[in-house]
Amino acid sequence: MRSLRLLALLSLAAASSLAAQDTPTEREAAKDVLKKMAALEQSLDVPGWVTKLTVANPARDQVAARAKELMDKELLAMGDDLTRHPEIGFVEYESVKKLTDYLKAHDFDVEIGVGGLKTAFIARYKKNNGAPNLGVILEYDALRGTKGAFHGDQHSTQGPIGMAAGIAMAEYLTKNHLPGSVIMYGTPGEEMMPPAAKTQMFKAGVFKEADIIVRSHSSVATSRPAPGFGSCCMNINGTKYTFSGAPAHQLTAWNGRNALTATIHFFDNIDGIRSNIRPESRVQGIITEGGAAPNVVPDHAVADFYIRYPDAVYLEQLTKMVDDAARAAALGTGTKVKIDHYGEMRDGVSEATLAEVGFAYLKKYGGTNVLSEPGKVQGFEETGTVASAVPGLGFSAQTSSAPNHTYEMLADALTDVGHKGFVIDAEAMASLLFDFATHPDYRAAVKKEFEGIHALFGEYQEALKKVYTLPVVPDPE
Repeated sequence: MRSLRLLALLSLAAASSLAAQDTPTEREAAKDVLKKMAALEQSLDVPGWVTKLTVANPARDQVAARAKELMDKELLAMGDDLTRHPEIGFVEYESVKKLTDYLKAHDFDVEIGVGGLKTAFIARYKKNNGAPNLGVILEYDALRGTKGAFHGDQHSTQGPIGMAAGIAMAEYLTKNHLPGSVIMYGTPGEEMMPPAAKTQMFKAGVFKEADIIVRSHSSVATSRPAPGFGSCCMNINGTKYTFSGAPAHQLTAWNGRNALTATIHFFDNIDGIRSNIRPESRVQGIITEGGAAPNVVPDHAVADFYIRYPDAVYLEQLTKMVDDAARAAALGTGTKVKIDHYGEMRDGVSEATLAEVGFAYLKKYGGTNVLSEPGKVQGFEETGTVASAVPGLGFSAQTSSAPNHTYEMLADALTDVGHKGFVIDAEAMASLLFDFATHPDYRAAVKKEFEGIHALFGEYQEALKKVYTLPVVPDPE
């Protein structure tokens, strides 16, 4: 038995080290950091925690069963309703009302408009009883599509899943007179910037009470992340480029300066530098404004970009290259450009102590299409900022057979594959919250891992700065 435990530990450490960062450059540059991280993981005996916590436990199973009951009787129907009535980020007024009305009916005090966002809210259970503070993120924004808003990422049921788990846990703590509090965080606009909603809420202190935060998200597989620091969707700089020209009649276009032409040249310039940027980069943009009439030279045009890279160090270089491409386009067309870096998403911390236990519960409750190896490192929420300050986990049972952001994933939210995965997420989430609330030694292990990984982040950044060197370009002779 001891040899099997050691083998499991070594396997987990090796897998964690291999998957810890996205690119070969990161893994090579930060290999000393990754060795320290692997040693930390081995010291925690994560397989031992999985074995200890997931054994038969009638009290835990009762909490999970209550979460399932809430989903089956009421919350799957609410998720379906939200799916059929999508609202894009920051205008999710009806969705917020449905979620908060339900929370109020289950003894939660609700404050809407937190963090300066009209559709953000915080809900605290009225019978909360001190630490540990169990945080649950609820999301509800739909995607922006050319045919209108649609829940092709299944955010419509992330709120109901979180409420089922949080309410089940709150009721258990109260019934058994145990210490602990449940706090729900309604976070709008996960798919939109500006602003980066969770970052703004974080800076406003909305999450300051939480000792752990959990959430769920749609997935084509039952999976969990590797431990370390990273983001599900890479580090992002959301940037708007506004070109200003001068209007004129198109028959005498020389009397004006064409802002749309400048914007098109900007896109061409980006294509021109793609061979000089690292292959893991993603530079994604659309033209949101480009003129009002074919016979008038457009004097105003706007492009909106997400500039992405797996780490923030090279992202800084990449963003400067894109900014310079915009400046060159303006210079070459006699226009001017305003550059607005309006939002950012950054790395969070992922903990194996949470991910492996949560993954065990996802499998226990029937998760399908199970991925045996840990996936890429990602903090538990989309912006990374909260996950860099609070331990947590995003639950990912299979809820669709189609890729994210598709109409097929939207359809799956209303069928058995979606409903089954949503219930499994709620059961697994409730079980992990139970373990965290009722095992002080487990909380200590989670804290040790989080603080250990967090402490290595600065060392990791410094290692990357040494390898992302810029070429020396001499002055022409």
